[in-house]
Amino acid sequence: MRKKEREIRDFADIVDVLRRCDTVRMGICGGEYPYVVPLSFGYEVADGKLVLYVHGAGEGKKHDLLARSNRVCVEADLCHRFVDTGVSVTAEYESVIGYGTAEKAAGADAEKGIALLLEHCGFAGHPCSPEAFPNLTVYRIALESVTGKRRMI
Repeated sequence: MRKKEREIRDFADIVDVLRRCDTVRMGICGGEYPYVVPLSFGYEVADGKLVLYVHGAGEGKKHDLLARSNRVCVEADLCHRFVDTGVSVTAEYESVIGYGTAEKAAGADAEKGIALLLEHCGFAGHPCSPEAFPNLTVYRIALESVTGKRRMI
């Protein structure tokens, strides 16, 4: 990280930034160009690591690219406001970037992932019909590394 004074070093603070984000952007390799897709998500901390859950159809570009390479980068951010410092205009923000692998979740793990996603989206305890699962794919993204950054003036 170029500006070390902006690094969020405390893991709990990084998790808190992610908690307040409503969307992650997942970058996937495997095609002619990198592919970035915004996703709603759920998450948990397991064994001291962040694990994200996302979902989508069982077909399409995201699905095809993940079948080729499951290594991903995820990014989430909060832009609080833009500020005129008198020298330049800048943003007050917080962000998280993580690297890991996306694996298809199945059975109880997929159900847990959807429950965490619903909880994070404000629908804790909302039922997900068993009939929905054959029509969707749940991915579990285990982050191997994660960093956070913030700038507040």
